[in-house]
Amino acid sequence: MQRLYSLFSILILAALLAGCAPRARAKSLEDYRMPTDVSAATETTRAEAVLSIPPASCPVTTSGKTTFEAPAPYSPNAPWPGYFWYGSEELWVALNINGVWSDLPHNAQGYTQKIPWWREGYIWTEEPEPDLIVTGERLDADAPPLIVSRATNAYAKDMGSAMMIGVDFPTLGCWKITGNYADAELSFVVWVAP
Repeated sequence: MQRLYSLFSILILAALLAGCAPRARAKSLEDYRMPTDVSAATETTRAEAVLSIPPASCPVTTSGKTTFEAPAPYSPNAPWPGYFWYGSEELWVALNINGVWSDLPHNAQGYTQKIPWWREGYIWTEEPEPDLIVTGERLDADAPPLIVSRATNAYAKDMGSAMMIGVDFPTLGCWKITGNYADAELSFVVWVAP
């Protein structure tokens, strides 16, 4: 009996000591939620996502604004998924269907893009340095001028003979690009995004 009394006393003492110790609280739903404070990196990502959508004030050139189909031997469809032909047989380009150029390489001069230009009858081996003149202006704000390389040429099975221009956009934003070659002129508008 004394043994039972001792065991009972030990259990009561253990219960009293356990009651005095700080209790570990059960986890609630709040413990599993993501923190509500947003880091600067997340804010930057959100801002970049918003900047990737052209505002209504930027009249980007989209696939809905053209009925041009490249002449033979070029495909009547754009040479790459997500692009469309824009222009006329005298001068045309392949543009993104949404009018946005994003994730461009960045250097000290700005955001770099290569723009191939086509013209029916242009053959890169006969005119390796075509007399293509390209200019650009930012439509939604003041900006330094577009930096444009001299025209060169390009050829690939999926795109044929093309004239090639490299440009550096000094800022992001709404840009109008104009190309002049021989008697043809072509302009289009793109949204340059992060």
